[in-house]
Amino acid sequence: MTTIETDGGTDGLRAWRTRATATGPADRARAEQGVRRAYRQAGLAEPEAVLWADSPRAAVTLIRQLTDRGPGVREEIRSAPWARERRRLHDELGAKGWSAHWAATGGRLWESTQVLVDRIRAGVIQDLAGRDTGAEAAEVRLLLLDAVLGQHDAPWLAAFPADAGPLGALTEVCGSAGWWWPFTRVAVVSERPVELHRDEAGRLDHGDGPALAYPDGFALHAWRGMPVPAAFLAELPALTPARIREEENAELRRVMLEYYGYDRYLTDSGARPLHHDETGTLWRIDLPADEPVVMVEVLNSTPEPDGTRRTYWLRVPPSTRTAKEGVAWTFGIGEEVYAPVKET
Repeated sequence: MTTIETDGGTDGLRAWRTRATATGPADRARAEQGVRRAYRQAGLAEPEAVLWADSPRAAVTLIRQLTDRGPGVREEIRSAPWARERRRLHDELGAKGWSAHWAATGGRLWESTQVLVDRIRAGVIQDLAGRDTGAEAAEVRLLLLDAVLGQHDAPWLAAFPADAGPLGALTEVCGSAGWWWPFTRVAVVSERPVELHRDEAGRLDHGDGPALAYPDGFALHAWRGMPVPAAFLAELPALTPARIREEENAELRRVMLEYYGYDRYLTDSGARPLHHDETGTLWRIDLPADEPVVMVEVLNSTPEPDGTRRTYWLRVPPSTRTAKEGVAWTFGIGEEVYAPVKET
């Protein structure tokens, strides 16, 4: 099988991930150099000006104000070169070889980066078009889809030679700036975020402020991947069981429960045990317009260094009727076959 030399090794993927998640000021000189080089590689005249914006939202606002930007040339600068390179590699490696190559390179970065891209697009549309679903929202959406993604193009660039070849200019911008929009007369380039917070699964996640923020204040707030309002996060430190019960939005109530802690909520709400056996204690508390919180309280069989045993709380389906059934469910088996080993 043909081998393609790319930055797809462990160190290479780490470098591409660093590009995709980079925060802080863009390297404007390098980015502008890459932008102009991309025009030349596409056989186009360089733009008359490269304009900067502090976020994708600010970039879209600026573009909508430009009356002499000329038509977009994203197809020539990004789509066509990528298609040619992908076809070349596919022909060299064959279908199975290309699939394996992609899985070992860009495919390992694709999902988490694409989720971030989708969230940014949704946030810009929300900020600029609000609840409008007509012409304004369509215009903003089309401009966002016409962007070259800069640092967020890292996943698919990772599958190709890094600096040389027809994608070298795009790689240069990827390592130095955020999203950018090429038109015949001007190019508009966005700064990178100043903050990015994600959980271990790669989801946007921050309980003490924006999960993603740009220099101009454009920001996304999220808790374990779920979009939430900024005011909602500010309220979390002062939560009470009563406030959690009062929340009408079931998804936001679940965020509240995760933040507050299910075990703490059960304790502070005066919940009473439903069942107790050798495996633990089953607790349940009902919530308005939502499924009840049902959990099994269990003690770790292995003592801590000081001789105490740590308590764990396992959330189980609302239909659970015994503690043993709940613990068995966490192992994916039925109560009748679950037989915990007792220490002697």
